[in-house]
Amino acid sequence: MKSEQIIKSSIREELEENGRIIYSNVGDSMEPLIRQGRDLLVIERPTDRLKRFDIPLYQREGSRRYVLHRILKVREQDYVICGDNRWNREYGITDRQIVGVLTSIIRDGRERPLSGFRYGLYLFFWCRLFPLRAIILRGKAVIKKVLCKVIKR
Repeated sequence: MKSEQIIKSSIREELEENGRIIYSNVGDSMEPLIRQGRDLLVIERPTDRLKRFDIPLYQREGSRRYVLHRILKVREQDYVICGDNRWNREYGITDRQIVGVLTSIIRDGRERPLSGFRYGLYLFFWCRLFPLRAIILRGKAVIKKVLCKVIKR
């Protein structure tokens, strides 16, 4: 646990000192955009208040773990955030909790910025259509649960 705390605090320190870090992610909450064990993530210190569809690196209140999820809505005092592979929104994430923002992904040795036509298509079909995505992901979870029960019999 102690080494984990040292690593986690160094992320914040590295961003404060150098303005940029490159690291690999753990988890599937940002699939299909980010693939665990395959992609490297370029995180930079934010210069302004973030906007809709930015992907901040933040710490939840009372937690030492870092989370990388997408902003769905910018509110006056906080943000509504959700992973691309999730349907449950998270409310109340403030600028104080945000340590960085994803600016590009390194895949197959090539840095790919979060911009351009292909990324715009992804944003349109996967992010702007959040209600449809939520239905798809919920349906997938229900089917998986039913299959698990059937297989156990």
